[in-house]
Amino acid sequence: MKVGVILKRNFIITTSLILIILVFAILIKITNKKNQNSDLETVRIAEVTHSIFYAPMYVALEKGYFEENGINAELILTSGADKVSAAVLSNSVEVGFAGPESAIYVYENGEKDYIVTFAGLTKRDGQFIVAREKIEDFKIEDLYGKEILAGRTGGMPVLNFLNGVKNANGDKDKMNVNMNIDFASLSGIFISGVGDFVNLFEPNALKLERDGLGYVVGSIGELSGEMPYTAFYARKSYIDENEDTIKKFNDAINKGLEYVRTHSDKEVAEVILAQFPDNSLNDVETIVKRYREADSWLENTTITEETYKNLENIMIDNDLLKDYVPFDKLVIDLNE
Repeated sequence: MKVGVILKRNFIITTSLILIILVFAILIKITNKKNQNSDLETVRIAEVTHSIFYAPMYVALEKGYFEENGINAELILTSGADKVSAAVLSNSVEVGFAGPESAIYVYENGEKDYIVTFAGLTKRDGQFIVAREKIEDFKIEDLYGKEILAGRTGGMPVLNFLNGVKNANGDKDKMNVNMNIDFASLSGIFISGVGDFVNLFEPNALKLERDGLGYVVGSIGELSGEMPYTAFYARKSYIDENEDTIKKFNDAINKGLEYVRTHSDKEVAEVILAQFPDNSLNDVETIVKRYREADSWLENTTITEETYKNLENIMIDNDLLKDYVPFDKLVIDLNE
């Protein structure tokens, strides 16, 4: 047999053996990962939207803080706070992540197994006011006579916008506040030509800026002030029956908050970049910096009664709530 033929055959055999070994190695790795995950308790989380505003939660996911506590956290995008609370009530998920106002609505409707908020994340609104035209030294009066796309009636985005207008001594009756567009559709509707202003979370606001389709002119969080804006909640029965899991979940979120507080914007961006593959590292870093400067995140997951009342005051002012609800029933502090 010719030497060339022998070498060729040996090469094919060797290559095949290497491929077989690699395949077995991959299978073993996958099997080990499955076995590892099988030891974890799966907790499904319905998140109201996917935004860099929630950076501490994504840090907890990407840094493995949930896994360290024996939890396999599974995120499920569920647009709309009403849909998040419905998912929790129907047992489609164990935990909801949205504005605590949705838990208040559930309690007010007389639900026996009502929703209890057990961990906060953000302490003010994360929206930015985006104008179609560039405005220097924006003031609330610039909205007079203009159409503002603000989301659905009764949702936290609209409530905080109206509260921000009030705090700035503005007159909402002089504005055309459009409250008929679904939260997830705001950016697309604005791009289509509807409205003079739109209230957007990141990364949507920055994307419009990058595309030359809008200009960030103000922060609703700064205008509206501090309150529990987005938080984690679950049915009362689930919390009662899974106290240890809820405490471990809370611990993972606290670690995420601590990481964001003690690390640079770039370090945080590098950790959560995988959650936002359509954004560059530079853009994610820019947005993290923007939210940090707006003082968006809690020090830890504790929600105080004072800030909770700030939320209720907004609801009462807008005829969405008649009176204060029992704080001790609807909010628990796992950091005590």
